[in-house]
Amino acid sequence: MNIKRLILEGEGVSQDFKKTITSCEKIAKTMVSFANNKGGRLLIGVADDGSIKGVRSEDEERYMITRAAHFFCRPALEPVFEEVYVDDKVVVVVDIPSSDTKPHYALGDDGKWWVYIRVKDKSVLASKIVVDVLKRSDDNSGVLIEYSSKEKALLEYLDQNDRITVPEYCKLLNMSRRRAQRILVNLVLSGVIRVHTSEKEEFYTAA
Repeated sequence: MNIKRLILEGEGVSQDFKKTITSCEKIAKTMVSFANNKGGRLLIGVADDGSIKGVRSEDEERYMITRAAHFFCRPALEPVFEEVYVDDKVVVVVDIPSSDTKPHYALGDDGKWWVYIRVKDKSVLASKIVVDVLKRSDDNSGVLIEYSSKEKALLEYLDQNDRITVPEYCKLLNMSRRRAQRILVNLVLSGVIRVHTSEKEEFYTAA
């Protein structure tokens, strides 16, 4: 495994650098966001700027990751470890495969369980809509959509405009947030629209 080449790719949707693991809560959040996405890789012993620091104790890092994966992630995750020597330093590479039991929750500092997804190089809290999409994306029964006036109005709006948010959709059709979320989940699952999460807001576009 060419660690230097991986580092050149930088941090992103499926890669994260950690100098050392200091908190089970924090690392659980990153691992859950990878498992809820397409999987990802942690390089431990690498600073944010990509410099290789190496780990003091592989066993300690392994223990922290395993503890976080088993007790701070729900359902538990099974990380795959590999130790790589680079210039006399040890980098621990942790692979988190994409999960088929989504969504995974991470235990927060507040004692609650939260779902995270990966957006660029950040682990972002998932909205209720994204959580519902994750819950139902493994349910292979497929989504049967009957287009009511509410779905049609949304698709017509997206035909004329680039994007729409949940509050805009509620206002457009004067309906409750819950009703709007249900319609959006079905349309995302059926591949008609796409959900985009950024750190500031979430919006929808035609697929």
